[in-house]
Amino acid sequence: MGCCSGRCTLIFLCTFQLVTALERQVFDFLGYQWAPILATFTHIVMVILGLFGTIQYRPRYIVLYAVWLAIWVTWNTFIICFYLEVGGLSKDSELLTFNLSRHHSWWREHGPGCQQEEPAASLRPLNGQALVPGVGCVLEHSYVEALHSALQILVALVGFVYACYVVSVFTEEEDSFDFIGGFDPFPLYHVPEKPSSLLFKQAYLRRRRSIPRIAASLSLPPAQGSSSAAL
Repeated sequence: MGCCSGRCTLIFLCTFQLVTALERQVFDFLGYQWAPILATFTHIVMVILGLFGTIQYRPRYIVLYAVWLAIWVTWNTFIICFYLEVGGLSKDSELLTFNLSRHHSWWREHGPGCQQEEPAASLRPLNGQALVPGVGCVLEHSYVEALHSALQILVALVGFVYACYVVSVFTEEEDSFDFIGGFDPFPLYHVPEKPSSLLFKQAYLRRRRSIPRIAASLSLPPAQGSSSAAL
């Protein structure tokens, strides 16, 4: 497979997914979003498995990566619905923090063009992070989060298509190598012999080789006696 093949494209997509996932993980940590943190961590692990399977020609890892991409698309669709308040969801709920804290998305206070306001004493948390949204934001935090998820969905869909293509190519190559014998000098149906049977064969061959020598040595004296009698 050449450099411009589907395999190289999938390697590039996995690398790009790793970069975007790490960037998203950083901002999720800053906002104490525990549910996205766990989901993104699992995504990073699965992308690494898919990258390993693509480099090392392991179609099973790529299949696992493709299955996870379907789950990842579903999760990001839920995130978009959550922040855009679709289907009765509320972006002000504490669902993404498992109701463990009152924190929200980091982009709520630090979005593009947002200006910080000093929160009231009753709204100031113990760790010092503001709980009031920034003012004058060019883009609301809900749209920032939705754009992040939309990018993840787009890359995941392209990666899913290339993952299926690469798996099909690897499978065809394995079938062709199995048909012609592959790189393995022993066929797939070859059963390794036990050491005891190999020793038995060697002893049997040695015995067969020694039989003509024994027969020749036994037939030599009568031949000498007959020649002396003739003289």
